[in-house]
Amino acid sequence: MKATQRICAWLVVLFFTVGLGGFLYPPYINLFKALVPYHLLLMLLLMMISQPAKNRFFWLFFLQIYVAGFLIELVGTQTGLVFGSYFYGATLGIKVAGTPLMIGVNWILVIYSAGMLLSSLRIRNIYVFLVLGASMVTLLDYLIEPVAIQFDYWSWDPAVIPLQNYVVWFIFSALLLALFYKMDFKKQNSAAVTYFVVQFVFFFVLRVWG
Repeated sequence: MKATQRICAWLVVLFFTVGLGGFLYPPYINLFKALVPYHLLLMLLLMMISQPAKNRFFWLFFLQIYVAGFLIELVGTQTGLVFGSYFYGATLGIKVAGTPLMIGVNWILVIYSAGMLLSSLRIRNIYVFLVLGASMVTLLDYLIEPVAIQFDYWSWDPAVIPLQNYVVWFIFSALLLALFYKMDFKKQNSAAVTYFVVQFVFFFVLRVWG
């Protein structure tokens, strides 16, 4: 399984590196925007393949995160009362009631990889785990926001990202990380750790140089 995780980790690095080049090279931007949903599905598949000892709790965790992530975004887009007033563009693909189906996959990837990173640091205290993890995820969202707007993932109305967005990201990600902490499956996946770090670098570079 460690060999499988190493291979998956290298594939994560490879696809993010290619994607970064595509988003930084203007003639290829539209092509790489169209590939975003497939990239998310590929990353999800790599996380599934690299997870050791997959049991029913692992699959239940993925299902719960998908449903929770999709539903909070659905309520958010329909009411503007969760994160603020925002709407999704075309980049994340097929939408139901204005909410991309891929957004639930994105929540799985973010929470699973953040949880695996914290587990690799051997953080056992649940309060430290949740506060640190929610801070990491919220910081990631802070990096993502201007990039997402630039590449038509989503937009804000008015064009100002409200503080409310980051507060809800922190609270919601803490709740999902609590689920990760409590669910009884093996919390050891170097490919997932790589995913979180590489995704962080990807959006940092796009925010600074994109």
